[in-house]
Amino acid sequence: MTVSGPTPHPGPPALVLVAHGSRDPRALTTVRALADRVRALRPGLSVRLGHIELNEPLLPDALAALGGAPAVLVPLLLGRGHHVKRDIPRAAAAARAVTRLAAPLGPHPLLVDVLHDRLLEAGWRPRPAGGVVLAAAGSRDPDAAADTGRTAGLLAARLGVPVLAAYASAAPTVPDAINALRARGRHRIALASYFTAPGRFATECAAHAPWLAAAPLGAHRAMADLVLHRYDRSCAAPLTAAA
Repeated sequence: MTVSGPTPHPGPPALVLVAHGSRDPRALTTVRALADRVRALRPGLSVRLGHIELNEPLLPDALAALGGAPAVLVPLLLGRGHHVKRDIPRAAAAARAVTRLAAPLGPHPLLVDVLHDRLLEAGWRPRPAGGVVLAAAGSRDPDAAADTGRTAGLLAARLGVPVLAAYASAAPTVPDAINALRARGRHRIALASYFTAPGRFATECAAHAPWLAAAPLGAHRAMADLVLHRYDRSCAAPLTAAA
């Protein structure tokens, strides 16, 4: 957790959901629905939305709209990649508002709850020769890959079948993971969509599913619970100097 900006104002900070942004209109609809769900769970809390790219409001504009009011930025991202380490802190440092940066959503057991529910909704049931590919966006940052791998391990423990992480923009790819599972005698292979919202990568990964593909995480109740958990943890943590 990092903090930047001038001396904090009194009162609870706003919660700024930081989404990646997408040209797929379903992504914006989804993150707005998630924001509404967070508001319903925490009446009176100012919940705002900012995007890293492609959708409005962009994060700098969302922070500028706060004036000098404090805010906690909760990334709707699933690991410690470039956006979490560089892009979001840079925008926070340039803002007038006092800002705290919460941890990304993943890894966390609540995400496994959502992944499990999405698989069940898609028709997944335990199979003797079953396996699951956890499809994610991918990153060159090894911390991001480690975070996705940890989620794959947690999901495997929940499902009782092998779960292999795979990526839309890095190796191993979804077809690579499918072939690896088949080589282990796993022929009933489902795809778990480790994306916050629908978009190009999620659609491309789902197209490779040999059996069924679950929906992205979306505006699930546990997602809203996790957002508020990250917000509360950030508010309770001691302030530290900005990176």
